[in-house]
Amino acid sequence: MVVAKVRHIGSTSPNLRNYRPAWFIETLSPPRLRLQGALLGPDQNGRRSPAVVSPSVDREAFCRQSKVVVVAGKGGVGKTTVTAALGRMAADIGLKVLVVELDDAGGLHNLFGRPTTFDYEEAVLYEAAGGGSVTGRVITPDDALVEYLEDHGLRRVAKRLVAAGVLEVVATAIPGIREILVLGKVKQLELSGMFDLIVLDAPAAGHAVTFLTSALGLMDAARGGPLRAQAQDVVEMLRDPARCQVMLVSLPEETPVNELIETAYRFEDLVGVALAPVVVNALYPVLTHLRMDPLLAAAAAGAEPPTPEQRAQLAAAAQFRAGRQDLQAIQTARLAAGLPLPQLALPYQFNADLGPEQLGVLSEALAAAIDDLRSDNDL
Repeated sequence: MVVAKVRHIGSTSPNLRNYRPAWFIETLSPPRLRLQGALLGPDQNGRRSPAVVSPSVDREAFCRQSKVVVVAGKGGVGKTTVTAALGRMAADIGLKVLVVELDDAGGLHNLFGRPTTFDYEEAVLYEAAGGGSVTGRVITPDDALVEYLEDHGLRRVAKRLVAAGVLEVVATAIPGIREILVLGKVKQLELSGMFDLIVLDAPAAGHAVTFLTSALGLMDAARGGPLRAQAQDVVEMLRDPARCQVMLVSLPEETPVNELIETAYRFEDLVGVALAPVVVNALYPVLTHLRMDPLLAAAAAGAEPPTPEQRAQLAAAAQFRAGRQDLQAIQTARLAAGLPLPQLALPYQFNADLGPEQLGVLSEALAAAIDDLRSDNDL
């Protein structure tokens, strides 16, 4: 799903540390800088070569660039919300989307306005007017193992093995087997062609790296047999940008930004997976009148002048909001400097509980952010 200044970041590309955003390139002296496989520097006529720019894409092309999107980020940044927003946006343009949760469905069903949660069996969460849909499913190692054994003629003993705790013993003996069971099932769904897009709500950032590197560990541990073959198939999926990419999510705050930058480099260095544009979630809308005197603001609006107590309250609220705006501007700029990937901004939702209405707002905001990327590429 890489649609901006770079083609993709994968195992065959230079390390993220080896390139800079386009504005930095203009400050370089004669040296040549390699940016995602393209040499940037003076050409034969002494002119600088432009940065690599991906073809302009619309929303559908954006969603179709990769069959599997892994949404990852620090806990509490809104990964599940972004997962749902991406799924709904894709469904609204006519795509069939599968949203995959791990362990349990969490609050995903509430975002789509469904009264009950879902489990290993697929459940339709959203049906768009144009024929697109969002289906939810929870994939756990136990359920994936049962299905695997049943598919191989061991239906009678499958559930007994899980009930007896055999998976716990195997997981202790073979680290990474749980992750391979889940990723192997995702790979099977990706190859089936049943869905246009699979969105996986990954564990929190640190655990997500372990989750995606497990297949590499198993490839080193298993020299042959079906286990190594499964691990190799998963690694091939993860390293093919047309099949899988990671979309990192952050809040415009110091700690989430720090962790996202570190996680991005670890994904590229350890996994070799392609990185999609970064989602910056919960951005406050920028207000330009915060430093206006409340008396002048009331007069301009034709309202009654505020009392001294109200003036003090308004001034405190304006100061808080201005501080928040300054903070998010600093952090998004720091994210751009530390990680040269495009940013997709989602607005803060001033609601205690998010539901279909707020999800619709976020879905449209995500689509608008993609349109903005497209406009940038057209320049």
